[in-house]
Amino acid sequence: MHFAEVDTGDYRIYAGAIERPRQFGYVAAVVVMRQGRAPDKREAYRDENLAGGYGWATPAEALRFAINAGKEAVMCSIGMRA
Repeated sequence: MHFAEVDTGDYRIYAGAIERPRQFGYVAAVVVMRQGRAPDKREAYRDENLAGGYGWATPAEALRFAINAGKEAVMCSIGMRA
């Protein structure tokens, strides 16, 4: 397993690249958490099987895809609240 964290505005993106069992590649996963004080801190988005479980060749590719998916979720969420 490989992990990365990225802060984007009021959100923290947790990305993961998980080795596929008995298959080639890595699956991308992402969790987006809203930052703030205790009552405001909550999960905003989660997808543990991005791109339908596509097997990325390297963990770096899977992490890049997961981070971009998290950023897209943040941008869509901000746009919906505006």
